[in-house]
Amino acid sequence: MTVAVTVIVPTFNERGNVAELVARTAAALAEYDAEILFVDDSSDDTMAEIARVAATAPLPVRAIHRDANVGGLGGAVALGLAEAAHEVCIVMDGDLQHPPELLPAMLERFVQGGADVVAASRYVGGGDSRGLGTAVRFGVSKAATAITKAMFLRRLWHSTDPMTGFFLVDRSRIEVSTLRPQGFKILLEILVRGGRGGERGDLRIAEVPMAFGRRRHGTSKASLRQGATFIAHLARLRFGKMGRFAVIGGIGALANIGIMWVLTHFGMDYVLAAIIGAAATIVGNFVLQELYVFGDMRDDASQLWVRFVASVTFNSVEAALRIPLMALMVETWHISSVIATAISLVVAFFARFLYHALVVYRPRRRRADAAHEPTTDSAAIRIIRAIDAEAMRPGEL
Repeated sequence: MTVAVTVIVPTFNERGNVAELVARTAAALAEYDAEILFVDDSSDDTMAEIARVAATAPLPVRAIHRDANVGGLGGAVALGLAEAAHEVCIVMDGDLQHPPELLPAMLERFVQGGADVVAASRYVGGGDSRGLGTAVRFGVSKAATAITKAMFLRRLWHSTDPMTGFFLVDRSRIEVSTLRPQGFKILLEILVRGGRGGERGDLRIAEVPMAFGRRRHGTSKASLRQGATFIAHLARLRFGKMGRFAVIGGIGALANIGIMWVLTHFGMDYVLAAIIGAAATIVGNFVLQELYVFGDMRDDASQLWVRFVASVTFNSVEAALRIPLMALMVETWHISSVIATAISLVVAFFARFLYHALVVYRPRRRRADAAHEPTTDSAAIRIIRAIDAEAMRPGEL
């Protein structure tokens, strides 16, 4: 076999597994040019054990010890991908629940072509998830997989187990520097936003069945805290800039409602109060969006005054349409003016985000290249792709 491979193994107090893992991996990859790279966060003598085993191992064994556990297991994998000697990398756990004997099958599938990622799946035909142990862990795993696939339907359409920690990836097809992992689920991060050159949605995935083994030594790292970390990271991945835009929009909405409540409390007509509240929050939202949402896009976008005029004009028109709608709800539905304002702000949120992402902060070079855009897709398809790309930009909630 001509393909060379780095096996990346993140470890945390896995001393008892090192010797067997190296021996079984070396036997499985005897036909390949391979190395094992441990990325260790241990507080025990796992590093010393790795050094002892490496001295007599039949293939190169390296280890990196991290003093700070940045990004959890996913951060260790990202570091391993950056430091790997070969472009083809296979990530596997150090607890022997991922059988090293499956490594040749993953490499053979990659050599066949048509895949940038080869995942070992517990849920594809021939796979086995009994190593999860309890029915509760199995149920949690299946529920998390279903939720994740529902949130990233297009990107994960061909993946039965996007939560697996055992996978092959062609490093030349991903941008390692864009990864911002938190917790265990690094494959999800790679599939969602790891593609090189803006090709996040184009990573091709293939799967091989895996019999998920039972843990030999050590204890599971899964916990309620890890679950909370996963949920938060899932939200960051799905919403990206939209998440921060929503937070700022929420702050603006509360400010708008607060200003309106104060002014109406002192006797001002609710329509005039709504106009004043909208004007104040339009300017405030623009400043916050410049600083915390679209800051990375300002250099390629139009000049500041153009962005300000475009933002204020759109928001003013939106407010001019929204306030009469709010008044109509008050007069027709006989609901509180504050509640009507809140409803109208929620409806307007998506229109504001799309306008700012696709128009206000649109890179100038896109306008210059507009005449050369391919015409194979319909305008509707291009709009959908643009919306998806803007919503998926990496961001923090």
